[in-house]
Amino acid sequence: MKTLIVHGAQPLGGTVEPAGNKNAALPLLTAGLLADAGLMLCNVPEILDTARQIELLRAVGARVEQQGGSVSVSAGELRPFAPSAACAAVRTAPLLAAPLLVRTGRASIGRPGGDRIGRRRLDTHFLALRALGARVDVVGDRYELSTRGLRGADIFLDEASVTGTAQAILAAVLADGTSVIDNAAAEPHIQSLCLALNAMGADISGAGSHRLEIRGVASLGAARVRIPPDHIEVGSWIALAAATGARLRILRAQPDQQRITSAVFARLGVSVCVAGQDLIVPGAQRLDARCDIDGAEAKIDDLPWPGFPADLISVAVALATRARGRTLVHQRLFDARLGFVRELRRMGARIDTLDAHRVRVHGGARLRGARVRAPDIRAGMALLIAALCADGETRIEGAEQLERGYARLLPRLRELGAQVSVTATDPRAARRIWVPPGRGLLNTLLRSGA
Repeated sequence: MKTLIVHGAQPLGGTVEPAGNKNAALPLLTAGLLADAGLMLCNVPEILDTARQIELLRAVGARVEQQGGSVSVSAGELRPFAPSAACAAVRTAPLLAAPLLVRTGRASIGRPGGDRIGRRRLDTHFLALRALGARVDVVGDRYELSTRGLRGADIFLDEASVTGTAQAILAAVLADGTSVIDNAAAEPHIQSLCLALNAMGADISGAGSHRLEIRGVASLGAARVRIPPDHIEVGSWIALAAATGARLRILRAQPDQQRITSAVFARLGVSVCVAGQDLIVPGAQRLDARCDIDGAEAKIDDLPWPGFPADLISVAVALATRARGRTLVHQRLFDARLGFVRELRRMGARIDTLDAHRVRVHGGARLRGARVRAPDIRAGMALLIAALCADGETRIEGAEQLERGYARLLPRLRELGAQVSVTATDPRAARRIWVPPGRGLLNTLLRSGA
């Protein structure tokens, strides 16, 4: 376990460049299994989650060559069994199902790991695979799949799941016939997957919409693809700059992907300027929660793309603590994502928990350093933002969560003037175990110290 030590209330400013899109890199790495010749990916973020996905690919026999942010992936001699330990290390382990079914006719996948933000159902994945001709069984803690050949199908996803959409795409590109995927996710990382597969020889139309048409092809070939900047990371840098009063220029930020983020953060008084492909966050902005035109309190909620991303809800909560006035934050998808606000309260934030999906933030409170814990990647960034604003020293336990999603974070923060360091923490001396809310007797016992 690692602890991030942050000395807050320091003047920040400068220039930063976002890394490649994490949520695009993970399915793109897996897409390399569909081709014999190999998929060369550039600008792969050097983070824990991509490293774990690469190890998982190697565990099933894929050929993977890596040099920094350049990674080449091809099928190799694939084995249909994905080890449970490797699957438990990363959330996108189930994406192996589609290429393994296509290449070997079978797939045995362990249960995935990932953020502890509540139940994350996989039904959308397996319903899509069944529609395409796969048999799916749950045996103990593993998913066992088989097929005599995937066939094109008309699929309506029961939710616009990003990874569920990626699964259906990966299975359909080499299926026999045409597939239509309705209620598909349209996030930038799904668009990147479609563009990359088309570069390999797939026939996908409708990328960026909620309806995809995929005409199956006989095989896929080699391609070289550059992963675009991570729009979630860009949104995180905008929030960090606005909260701390820093003037920040974000290079190659793809402003067209930040329109919804800029519009939502504007409800908290944040101004963002576009300069070509860069974004500039002016320094020393006055942050105020702005009521709606009818006088209703400011509200931030997440929606499927092009709505406000769920992955930015946590940093929006941290930003709202700096905006004078009240802000209602509604996180619709995961029932434990907002549990981290108890950590912000330790720092002096005034936040009311209304239910598992809604909190009301009373902004403008003075934050102070404290010892807190990051339960997931985005909560870790939210706590970091708060720590940079707080008086005194903050220790964020579970700093490895940030390493899962933000490449070279400490060096980049130091370049902006932040005083940050990391130290190892003896897990036996941990202050407490973080447990998502609503976990019954175990939760009660842990809170009571029993």
